[in-house]
Order: sequence, then C-alpha cells, then structure tokens
Amino acid sequence: MIARLLVALLAVTAFQGELPPTVAPPPDSPSAARGVSYRDVAATAGLAGFRHVGGTREKKYILEAPGAGCVFFDYDNDGWLDVYLVNGSTFEALRGKARPPRAALFHNNRDGTFTDVTERAGVANERWGQGACVGDFDNDGWEDLYVTNFGRNRLYRNNHDGTFTDVGEKAGVALESWSTGCAFGDFDGDGWLDLFVAGYVAFDLEHLPPAPPSTTSTTSATGSTAPVGMGAAYNATASYCVYRGQPVMCGPRGLQGAGDHLYRNNRDGSFKDVSVAAGVDDPKGLYGFGVAWVDFDGDGRLDLLVANDSTPNYLYHNRGNGTFEDVSYASGVALDQNGREQAHMGVAIGDYDNDGRLDVHITNFADDSNVLYHNDDGQSFSDVTYSSGIGDISLPFLGWGTHFLDYDNDGWLDLFVANGHVYPGVDRAGWNTSYRQRALLFRNVAKRFVEVGGAGGSGMTTPRPMRGSAAGDFDNDGDVDVLINNIDEQPALLRNDGGNRAGHWLSVRLVGDPARHCPRDATGSQVFLTASGGRQRDDVASGRSVMSQSDRRVHFGLGAATRVERLEVRWANGSTVAYDVPGVDRQIVIDQARGVVQGEPRVARAAGRDDGRR
Repeated sequence: MIARLLVALLAVTAFQGELPPTVAPPPDSPSAARGVSYRDVAATAGLAGFRHVGGTREKKYILEAPGAGCVFFDYDNDGWLDVYLVNGSTFEALRGKARPPRAALFHNNRDGTFTDVTERAGVANERWGQGACVGDFDNDGWEDLYVTNFGRNRLYRNNHDGTFTDVGEKAGVALESWSTGCAFGDFDGDGWLDLFVAGYVAFDLEHLPPAPPSTTSTTSATGSTAPVGMGAAYNATASYCVYRGQPVMCGPRGLQGAGDHLYRNNRDGSFKDVSVAAGVDDPKGLYGFGVAWVDFDGDGRLDLLVANDSTPNYLYHNRGNGTFEDVSYASGVALDQNGREQAHMGVAIGDYDNDGRLDVHITNFADDSNVLYHNDDGQSFSDVTYSSGIGDISLPFLGWGTHFLDYDNDGWLDLFVANGHVYPGVDRAGWNTSYRQRALLFRNVAKRFVEVGGAGGSGMTTPRPMRGSAAGDFDNDGDVDVLINNIDEQPALLRNDGGNRAGHWLSVRLVGDPARHCPRDATGSQVFLTASGGRQRDDVASGRSVMSQSDRRVHFGLGAATRVERLEVRWANGSTVAYDVPGVDRQIVIDQARGVVQGEPRVARAAGRDDGRR
C-alpha cells in the first residue's frame, strides 16, 4: 500500500502543466469492444434546457458540493423510460430571498427526444434536492417517486394521469434532515415496499462551519472535534480547512452526522419509522450516501448496504424477524483490504464474474482508489480492487455514480464510473487532477477490467463535473445508455451506439403479485438467464448508484447466442419459476399472477437513425 501511495505522490510531483489524467483523452484500448461507443445527445434530446444549481461556484460549504441524482423511470407506463433530474438550490433561496431552482421531469417522446412536463406533473420539488428513488409503494401498478432533500423530503404518489401528488407528510416520510441516498425494498416480506433513507450531515444554516479565508463567512464552534474537508486537514490557527495546502470547505469529518431511517409500509398509504427497533438507525452518526437493498446470501431476504463518506460502510444482514445484524466488519465491506476507511460515495451491485453471487463496487474520493468487493460465499467479501485492474487507474479521480452494465452485450458485466472533484481550486493548483473529469468505462475481459479509453467515444472522454448517474435503455434499441446529472451545468445523456450490433440481448420487465407477497413492481426479484451454457443474474432494484435510480427492467447481453436456453425468476418472497422465452433481441414482460410472457422484437428509430438488430 505504501508503494501505491508513493506512486500517486510522484505522479502529483511530476505533473508540470500537462493535462492531468482526469482530463487527457486516453488512447483506444485494444481490448475495447469494436464499434461500440457513447455520444452525448442531451442537447438534441431536449434535456439541455435543464441546469443544475448547487449554491455558489466557489463551494464554500459542504452543502454546495454533492450535487444531485437523476432517474430513469417509466412514470406513464408506455414502455419508454422518462427522465427526472433533481436540482439543488442556493442559500438565498433557502432564506426566501430568491426563487428556488426546480427539478425537472422529461417525458420520452419515443423518437429520441424528450418534453419537459414538470409543471403539469407537479414534481418541481423547489427544495435543496439531493437524490431520488422509485418504487410502487401502494401496489397500484404505477411507479411512485421519493425525493431526498436538505430539508423535508417528498413522496410523489403517481396519479395515473401524468401527474403526481406529494403525500410525504401524510404518509409519514417527509423527513426533515439532510438526506442523500434512498431505496425501496420489502424487508419484511409482506409484499409491500418499505423505504430506507440515508442521512448525511446535521448541517445548521445558523451555525455554519468554517469557510475558506477568501470568503466572508460566519463561523462557529462545532464541538471538540475540528471539522476537516473531504480528504483535507483542519488548520486550527487559521480556523479553516486545507487540502494539499489550499483552503477548502470543511466537512464531513468533524461535523455531526445525520441519522438513517427505515420506514415500514403500513399497507394503508402510510409508513412507520422502525429504524431503532430494526437496528439500522446509525447511532454512530456516519455520513451516508449510496444505498442498496440486496439479498447477498441467497436466503430470500433483502439485506442492506449503506456506503458512508469518510467512515466505514454498513452491511446489515436481515434476520427475518424485523431486525438486522450489523455484519459490516465481519463481511469485509466496512473497510478496504488494508483496514482503511474510505470516502465512499456511490454503489454498484452486479455479478461481474457470473458465479450467481452479487458483487459490490463503491466509488471514493481522489487520491484513493475505488473499491471492488468480490462476493466469496454470500457472507464474506474480498477486496479485489487491484487484482481486478481498477485500482491504480482510479486514484486521481473522484468517483460518484457507478454501474455494472453490459455495454457491448457480450454477456459479461462491464463497469462505469461518473467522476468530478468537489474543490474548484484544484484546477489552479497544478496537480494531476481536475474539477471537471472524464468518465471511466471498464470492459470485463476474462473477469478483469480494462479501461476502454478513447474507444468509449466522446461521451466518455469529455470532462464534466459529474455527480449522480442512472443506466438504462432510453431509446429501446437494445443497449444500455447512461444519464448524468452534472453539478452547476446541463445534464449529459450518453447514448450507446453499437452495443445492439455487438451482441444479442434480452430485456425483462417483471410484474409481481402482491397476493403472493411479491410487490407489484417485483422489487427484490432475481432473474437468472442461461444462454450458450453460461448463466447470468440480475435483480430488480430501487436506488443504488449515488442518489439515483436506474432502469428497473433487467438487461442481459447474450453475445452470439440466438436463443435463451432457460430463464428463471426467483420472485421476491416467493418461489423460483422457469419461463419460456419466445426469442432474443426483444423486450418481454413476465406477469407472476397470470404466468405469461409477452413481448415482441422492438426496434427504435430515434432521431432519424436505425441502430436496431434485424
């Protein structure tokens, strides 16, 4: 580990005006999939009218740094992914002295473009937004939307007519805090979605932490522990925080953490806070970000993973009696392989080696690697960051959203990371990093990851101040696209060009049966696909990444396989059922109650192009 830190230090010292690796376009990797790349189509798709606002450009306080998440979801049940972009705010707006920025809902026009329907839908939020997650909490067949804020959270119930109603207070989930990641999941197995919300910092507008000396600010005591910046140290004499010798914002260390909350669904439109009774209330006050409900051990019950910034992660094992056991350290996911806590941000869950068990990727702060935990036996995890090939490359980057996705449809999950620094001053300091950073796309080659470099296309190599990201096939052409919410800028919509030609594919949407104790949207269900002798797994999930929501359909790349030999669904809280698949290169719907599979080949003709496989 010392050798790796020395390598990073030498890289910093050697950087003398050249483009840092977080900006410089890397060469094309010979291991990249041929003919597959990403292009930002946000402008032509109609999303460029949205602009995120995150306080001031100087980022004097930590509240201004995390940016916000984004959502791919089908709010109108037309089979096409719509887009929701969470927005931040300003201190002036919080104090009623300026109009607050607005979140935005964009309806998919099914031709590669979107229309802003925020006003009619009633989902502008107009609070300091952080993230969002999706789930059908009332089992009516329509996806509802939960939005986390600094301040009161919202639960937007889907009215089935293109509009939403905020029922957060009525439902008992309008938490007044600084909330970040969230996820719906049926932890008690009754067929109704419960809700977990991670808390970040107990940030007090009336008693702000120290700000960099170049700004005029009000400082206050924050207890006996001095606040420090993310990756920074506290200068007690000058009473501000420093990072590599530069004054920066303070936090989260030294600031009081905000607790986590678990809400059990009462099945009548309301929820009950059972955080303390369940043992997941975070009494240590750690700084929560990424959240994932996952059945890690295959016992049919959803366990809970919480990625904590600058502190150890939580992994809670579901005992099946309404309580959880903290197995964070015993499992190996609390710390890295050297026993160090890291500044954890986003969470990706996926079976990258196709052994039937779900693995974990977590993004981290700059000057530290992202971390990949291999699921060894459902109970213990091994840190395989460096042996997998993602360690050294990620050191200068500051990671946020992340996804396991099969970008080339070859049947093996690849890895995407959205990056962007939190200190604008890094561009002036002459280091080997930058404020705007390019994305990282790794191809899975024989269960190791190789960065594809410039072969990923301009969508991957263009530096941006990225934060939340969502993955999904927005144009229904059979390959996985990526949505990114950039702090203080317009979003990016990275369209996958060529993935559907590189390999065959299958997309599956599940409809659960609450009468069989499966949520209507099938959250927590597991899908296993066998083709050409290989077996893959994907789960229906809420939340994940960082404060974002991806496509809830499961997507399988099939490579050269032209038929699915076996498709099995382990329904949430139920049995495993095998289904016949009529063909490949199509989207199918499996209804648990009716036991039917529906679907036809679908090809999108978006913006005058036809990329679909015939």
